[in-house]
Amino acid sequence: MPASAPPTNRFERRRAETRRALLRAARQILAETGDTGASIQAIAERADVGFGSFYNHFASKTELFEAAVTDALEEFGQSFDERLTGIDDPAELVAAGLRLSARMADSHPELMQVLRRRGLGHIHSDNGLARRARRDIEVGTASGRFSIADPAVALSALGGTLLSLVELRFTRPDLDGDEAAVNLAEMVLRMLGVPPEDAHEVARRPLPAPA
Repeated sequence: MPASAPPTNRFERRRAETRRALLRAARQILAETGDTGASIQAIAERADVGFGSFYNHFASKTELFEAAVTDALEEFGQSFDERLTGIDDPAELVAAGLRLSARMADSHPELMQVLRRRGLGHIHSDNGLARRARRDIEVGTASGRFSIADPAVALSALGGTLLSLVELRFTRPDLDGDEAAVNLAEMVLRMLGVPPEDAHEVARRPLPAPA
């Protein structure tokens, strides 16, 4: 920001930083314990902001924690957008998404713990992962790549599979996460109507390199 920027801009920047700090604190709590019973004072202290600042951004703890989940799922979705850019095959997008999710249990544990604890209620939301999964299902159905009767049911199945995979990664760290994800991706593609041999091949395509 230039030194001549009006005070209002500096104020808005500080306000945005405070909101981000509160969201970070809420995400940490969700990832660590899933317990939303922490007091507003405890949340503010963790965020290193004043108690009174809380109500400048959120009307309640419920609103804060819901915003924190939405924020985490949108970050998750954006990471997929960046990694999977250039892939046009909806079947490959679905398979790669599941396989990357298994790896993110190690690379982004806080984010994945939030998904693990609170993702079920967001399977049919209009943002984050759900929006992107719905798009891929609709494209795959329209193109004939998928053969499904009801996109909403397919989205439920895909979301439930993802959450089960994340749970498996945290509760069975001894398993080969990559192999489990590949096998699960193949099963999901077959469930979506992709022929068995095709599903087997697509589920094992090389993942795109990180940007």
